[in-house]
Amino acid sequence: QVQLVESGGGSVQAGGSLRLSCAASGYTYSDYCMGWFRQPPGKEREGVATVERDGTTTYADSVKGRFTISRDNAKNTLYLQMNSLKPEDTAMYYCAADARGCYGLASAYWGQGTQVTVSS
Repeated sequence: QVQLVESGGGSVQAGGSLRLSCAASGYTYSDYCMGWFRQPPGKEREGVATVERDGTTTYADSVKGRFTISRDNAKNTLYLQMNSLKPEDTAMYYCAADARGCYGLASAYWGQGTQVTVSS
């Protein structure tokens, strides 16, 4: 059974940094596209960054140059390094996985989320 568990969220002042982690289990981690998504208060869920099986990464324009997605296949863990955080980055952050490829919001498996709050 696929299980994704996020951690690393918290409260930080604008300009600060956080690193999110997503521990994966129950499947062959390296075969899956992995991604980070977020849902700001009162808004719809949106894509943040993805990393494909071959290591190719994509980012939302709003986070380019500030966030870095990475995966450690030996540890079955996905990371999101977030620097220069802004109040508009405040959201619940979710990890997602899919064996078919990168399907964005239609990803097959999701974690429960970790809250990130950025104060001005």
